[in-house]
Amino acid sequence: MVRGLAPVLLSVMLFLQSAQALQIGEKALDFSAPALLTPQPIQLADHSGQVVYLDFWASWCGPCRVSLPSLDALYHEFKTAGFSVLAVNVDADIRDAKRFLQTRPVNYPLIYDAEQRLPKLYGVKGMPTAYLIDRRGVIRHIHEGFRPGDEARLREMVRSLLAEQIQ
Repeated sequence: MVRGLAPVLLSVMLFLQSAQALQIGEKALDFSAPALLTPQPIQLADHSGQVVYLDFWASWCGPCRVSLPSLDALYHEFKTAGFSVLAVNVDADIRDAKRFLQTRPVNYPLIYDAEQRLPKLYGVKGMPTAYLIDRRGVIRHIHEGFRPGDEARLREMVRSLLAEQIQ
């Protein structure tokens, strides 16, 4: 087990050193990536004009066990008002992600990115990390980790962004 873990840790360290993190106030970078459960690719541009919560997660991530169901509740609460969640899974084996979702099913779009192209593009440093993107495509909040009570704070941020007028 330890021998197999060393290459993974090395790759994570190299990934963290090379990542250029996007910041609040910057435009979110568009992408097209394969969906986890359906054959159609998912594009950020398809959610233009919506408030988007772009979430990076993995099956081995403890806080993700809490965040995915909480995000699903927010998605159901605000989807008709123009809110979308896009969740990017970075597991090396897609079967791990699918097993995780059997016990924590969600209804928002899921992306599979074993090569971690999107986390590198956004400069993600840990799991879970999410970018709250306004209707103009600007990153307004970066959420790292997930703890009890985070859902209430996110709900208020989403509500506030949905109330903003596009200019």
